Amino acid sequence: MGKQSWKPGNMLYPLPAALVSVADLEGQKNVFTVAWTGTVCSDPPMVSISVRPERYSYYMIKETGEFVINLTTEELAYATDYCGVVSGRDVDKFDKMHLTPVKADIVKAPLIKESPVNIECTVKDIKALGSHDMFIAQVVAVHADEKYMDGKNKFHFDKARPIVYSHGSYMSLGRKIGTFGYSVRKK
Repeated sequence: MGKQSWKPGNMLYPLPAALVSVADLEGQKNVFTVAWTGTVCSDPPMVSISVRPERYSYYMIKETGEFVINLTTEELAYATDYCGVVSGRDVDKFDKMHLTPVKADIVKAPLIKESPVNIECTVKDIKALGSHDMFIAQVVAVHADEKYMDGKNKFHFDKARPIVYSHGSYMSLGRKIGTFGYSVRKK
């Protein structure tokens, strides 16, 4: 069998399915789902999220320059989907999905208590790219749930059963098959 040639499209899958929490200047909070997210730089630590300008949370990020990326799990899959298809204009998604907002250390946007990892971010640049604007942000704080740490204080994200998004489907991650550098380590 050969390969089919398709029109250009985003085929970089799977992607993290993240819950992004925000707040406006008056303290009105919202949470929405983003799959267009990723690492931009490690020093300084920077990430990006891409958001459609018509999304309810877009103006909150634009006016405050802050947001929190909350990583998701199998347990959060239903809420992750719901927060991506229902607008915060119409419903309080924190309340409806029983998500607990927690005060962040630095930004005004809340953390989501049920998330295993929360990444506080401050926007450094915005790039209008077409259907989405990319918010490039510096990571200013990271919170990790202690229930996923071992006796040596090592975080085990696999125990949280993280999920990813691919072509309209949420999927759990499989078993670990190696660690960084395992291909060149002496046996």
